[in-house]
This record gives sequence, C-alpha cells and structure tokens, in this order.
Amino acid sequence: MSQLVKAQLISTDGGGTISFMFNPNQLGFTQKINLTKDSGARTGRGLPKVNFAYPDPCQLSIKDIIFDTYETGASVLGHVKQFEKAVNFAESGQGKEKRPPTYVFTWGSNQYIRCFITSVNYTLTMFKPDGTPVRAKVDISLEEIDESTSQPGMGTPQPNGGQRVSNSR
Repeated sequence: MSQLVKAQLISTDGGGTISFMFNPNQLGFTQKINLTKDSGARTGRGLPKVNFAYPDPCQLSIKDIIFDTYETGASVLGHVKQFEKAVNFAESGQGKEKRPPTYVFTWGSNQYIRCFITSVNYTLTMFKPDGTPVRAKVDISLEEIDESTSQPGMGTPQPNGGQRVSNSR
C-alpha cells in the first residue's frame, strides 16, 4: 500500500511552504493565447485579420481546500493566514515595491507550476460554542511564472531529495 502524500506549495524565496491538510479533489488548469485583431485588414468574409500575439501564463485553480481543527479545538485561521500572507505580502511602506512570494505547486512526484498565488477566497464553515472557527474551505488561484523571473541562485525546489521530476501538465 502506498503512503498518502500531501499537496504543497513549496516556497522558493522565503514565503513559507504551505502544506494542505487534505488533498484537493480536482485541479483546474486554464491556458490561452492572446491574439491581435487588425480592424483595418479584413478576411474574404469580412472578419478582422487575426495574428498570434503571445501565450498567457497557465492558471491553476484549486477549490474546496479543507482545513479542519475541530479535534484539537484550535482556531483554523492559522492555516488560512498562510494563504492570505502570500497575497498581502506587502501592503505599504518599503514592502510596496516587493514581489509576491513564489511557490512551486507539488503533489507527490508531480511539480505542476512555478507560480504566484493571485487570489484567495475562504469560508469559515464550523465554529466552537465560543465562536472559534475550526473548519474552513479555501479556494485559490495560481498563476504560472517563468523560470527566468527567479532571482539568481533560487532554483525550483526539488522534492524527493533533489531528484528531478518532469512536469505533468
């Protein structure tokens, strides 16, 4: 019998690795290309001529990530704050010019994308009698970043003791 492996967002620049309490039940990938339309040039049918512009980065949405601390009685907000920190990394002052933390989304031997967390949406779904939230459902959106955006010397982290794993996208 194989051992359960947790999905993770492994930080590549000090953002803190985020481990999922329960693995996702689906991963939604979106990829599209941008086109430029020349309003002056038309096809034989009268449609604007279209030219390939560039590919957009891959987007990955993970919905219904469950965190549950009911058995321990601790607040579940600590788990949620990890995702919020990735989006609210610098709200004012010197931090305004910083880049958001970067991650590699991994699950088992698959390294899916090197990314930023672009959005976080969460719902608190269970509370103790004193109002402490003990269960949350989190939805996140990730956007792929190119390897070239990393700082020198900050390579993609390698799970499994540094063995290179191919992307499975």
